[in-house]
Amino acid sequence: MEPQLLHGVADSVATLVVHHPAKRNAMTAAMWRALPPLLDDLAADPAVRVLVLTGEGGTFCAGADISTLRESPERAQRLAVLAEEALAAFPKPTLAAVRGHCVGGGAQLAAACDLRFAAESALFGVTPAKLGVVYPASATRRLVALTGPAAAKYLLFSGELIDAARALRTGLVDEVLPEGELDKRVAEFTRVLASRSLLTQAAAKEFANGRTDRDAHWAGQARGSGDTAEGVAAFLERRPPRFGWNGPTSG
Repeated sequence: MEPQLLHGVADSVATLVVHHPAKRNAMTAAMWRALPPLLDDLAADPAVRVLVLTGEGGTFCAGADISTLRESPERAQRLAVLAEEALAAFPKPTLAAVRGHCVGGGAQLAAACDLRFAAESALFGVTPAKLGVVYPASATRRLVALTGPAAAKYLLFSGELIDAARALRTGLVDEVLPEGELDKRVAEFTRVLASRSLLTQAAAKEFANGRTDRDAHWAGQARGSGDTAEGVAAFLERRPPRFGWNGPTSG
């Protein structure tokens, strides 16, 4: 099978799989290009409430296919940044499920997700210093926001791999699971996310990412959504809520 991004939707969860096992799921130029329009399609799908990003088999993503850097480092980085920004801007909750190596461009993609769950054996590395590549400003800022300046500098300056336990301590990872339990935990947690108010999640995502000019917009969305009334009614009636908001009704 050619290197590609595979995807499917089940029970309100879209799963996007980086599939290039011959090169430990390294991202080709075509795969970087394919990611933003694929994300647009999934964002517009009312059946999707959560996105999970993972890799085929026992590896998340070993980074960019080095052949793309040989051809044109600037173009390769530009494609990676566009894909990273598209993932970070996805309007619904995103979760990276990480096994094995999550390195270079793979770490860039994982950091662009809202949350990261990892198997105990996962390894993380930000490796541009091994190649003489200037890591993108957007990716650097995102890494610093997750781990703090000191841990980000350790990763960027050295290019060394760190294990999942250290990634958890630095804030790069949110949960570490015993071997064999990652899929179960991801399925369990995404069911929780899909059951919650997408209105709350979408507004919180914007605010947490630093948006400061949308208070009135989200207040208007809340007034017209019915989600608050449904949430309160469900609480008082001791039943699961059935939230109906599935995207902005205007600008």
